[in-house]
Amino acid sequence: MLLLAADTSGKHGSIALARGDERSFEVLEVVPLAGGTFSAQLVPQIADLLSRHGFSKHNLDGFVVASGPGSFTGLRVGLAAIKGLAEVLRKPIAAASLLQVLAVAGDVESSVVAALDAGRNEVYAGEYEVAGGSARLERESLLNEEEFVALARGKLAVVVTPDKLALEWAQKHGLQALAVEHPRSDVLARLGLKKLLAGETVAPADLEANYIRRSDAEIFAKQ
Repeated sequence: MLLLAADTSGKHGSIALARGDERSFEVLEVVPLAGGTFSAQLVPQIADLLSRHGFSKHNLDGFVVASGPGSFTGLRVGLAAIKGLAEVLRKPIAAASLLQVLAVAGDVESSVVAALDAGRNEVYAGEYEVAGGSARLERESLLNEEEFVALARGKLAVVVTPDKLALEWAQKHGLQALAVEHPRSDVLARLGLKKLLAGETVAPADLEANYIRRSDAEIFAKQ
């Protein structure tokens, strides 16, 4: 199965070309994308990536996309591109939360709180039970320091994060923490392959962003 994975959630964006089945997984190439220019880069970079490896879009068997949380604009660009390709080519889509990808990337089997800096002195936090290379979601939420510490301490969880803020909070309060690199789209592709093989797919019309935080427009409109 030949897969294209895309993450346009923020400044660490990338696309990956990979292939695999129930027994094997191979990353052909990962291409970084500069945050803020996804709308101009994404489709040309996908075309170039496929061409470099002797493929066309018609050779793709499925798509994997990061559904959030992250940049509102970035996520919309990535999801729109994957929706369009999947609909035209009639290929399946696997969507994954970046927090789920992060939980798996920690490579620990336990209760995990995956955390990403959300700005405004808050973090996106995902509660997962990780086993056998898979992460079962319990809840994802937007938390301040006090809420984050209470959650991780109450669950006796390992905090997995690539970001300074969550790591500082964990260390300050004596939580077990694991600092990791921000997961690239090749990690996303590996998780997506499992989802595709298990039939955990989403139709283009039903693919939506997992923002967790409401947009400023929504917040100010309600005020």
